[in-house]
Amino acid sequence: MNLAGYFENVSGTGILATCDPGHDVDLAIYAKPHVVDPETVAFVMKERLSHQNLRSNLQAAYMFIEEGKGYKGLRMYLTMIREEKNQSLVEVLRQKQPCIYPAEDDSDKFLVFFRVNRTRPLVGDGPLKL
Repeated sequence: MNLAGYFENVSGTGILATCDPGHDVDLAIYAKPHVVDPETVAFVMKERLSHQNLRSNLQAAYMFIEEGKGYKGLRMYLTMIREEKNQSLVEVLRQKQPCIYPAEDDSDKFLVFFRVNRTRPLVGDGPLKL
């Protein structure tokens, strides 16, 4: 199974980590990424701290913890490659996860694309099995 299949079939909680120029780390709950291709994912982001941090530091990490007992999931190490302020595309993606993106939220949103540099299991260093 690839990243697209994994995120389509698994439920859980995602956490995105970013860092500002002073090396202060921020963690934020984030929806599952939108998988563009095997090496690229995208997140819908508001103009908040995570998005602001990416202006000065393109590196981020995303941790996904699967629902259920134990510690299953994955970690992705990311580099931001571009962003778009394409509200029509954002709306299409928001409809795929309506419980995450409330319809009444009309704030500006960005579609931020990342290269997936590396993936690891949630726990340990063994090979990632999707």
